[in-house]
Amino acid sequence: MKLHDLSPAPGSTHSRKRVGRGPGSGLGKTAGKGHKGGQSRSGYSSRPGFEGGQMPLIRRVPKRGFTNIFRTEYAVINVAQLGQLGGAVTPDLLAERGLVHRGMPVKVLGNGEISSAVTVSAHKFSKSAREKIEAAGGRCEELG
Repeated sequence: MKLHDLSPAPGSTHSRKRVGRGPGSGLGKTAGKGHKGGQSRSGYSSRPGFEGGQMPLIRRVPKRGFTNIFRTEYAVINVAQLGQLGGAVTPDLLAERGLVHRGMPVKVLGNGEISSAVTVSAHKFSKSAREKIEAAGGRCEELG
């Protein structure tokens, strides 16, 4: 077998459909696009959520709830991750290691265990996180 003998497996390739090439082809005149309207024209694309003129679902369903504009979003870190850092843990150190986003207030949660004594500076602590850190001989410093 040589390189010039190679060909695709039988039935694996199909010839291109040539539309708009006269009535004899079976795909002449409107070229399989029906009559008029956006879908028959080049460049058409329906916008997301468009349901063909029917009142869209997003408008049929009633609005509910609200967004609290005063909500404070915290970057969370668990006690288990603090044990690996050791020493003094600050929001800057956490951001440097890529554990939280810089500039966001940090909250420490109590998931996992901690064995080493660490001094943790954060904006908030959950009750269980504070207990675990202090039980391991560490300190919790709340930032303002």
